Amino acid sequence: MTHLLSRRGLLAGGAATSLLAACGNPVGNFNAERLDARVDATRDFLRQNHPELANLFQDAQGILYMPLVTEAGFFLGGSFGQGALRIADATVDYYSATRLSAGLQIGAQQYAHVLFFMTPQALADFRAGEGWAASADLRYALPEEGGSAGVQTTTMFSPVIAVVFGQAGLIAGASLAGVRYQRIIP
Repeated sequence: MTHLLSRRGLLAGGAATSLLAACGNPVGNFNAERLDARVDATRDFLRQNHPELANLFQDAQGILYMPLVTEAGFFLGGSFGQGALRIADATVDYYSATRLSAGLQIGAQQYAHVLFFMTPQALADFRAGEGWAASADLRYALPEEGGSAGVQTTTMFSPVIAVVFGQAGLIAGASLAGVRYQRIIP
């Protein structure tokens, strides 16, 4: 029975990951105007609802907005989203974010995240890479309803700061470790 369950889990996870990848495939469904409108809404939401992020907006060399990331998994899982990199609040590039995962997981969720590149070198490294992977040294500032975004002195000196918000679904938490960002050529 456990052998059959493992096989089912593998098939269901593979199907979920394939479906997620097919839905988020940037070829054929990329719409820059729609994505820019979502990025504007994401930026405006953070500025209006989290004034404690004002210093990040002011000091960042560039900001990557990922307005909607969808994640699903049943033992095997994946996530996909599209966003825009803005410098001085002007879109300079579009990016996709993908991640594959394996382990004890079941469910689906959607969330948004923003990466604040606080140093010119961090921004240059991100833009120069074929695919930039979020790593364990990424610092998080997590906005919570009615609370602060967790931007502390130690966080403020990090080269890249992530803000994850708007989580909805049945998977608890969202981590960006292992997420790979790649430039979309429209």
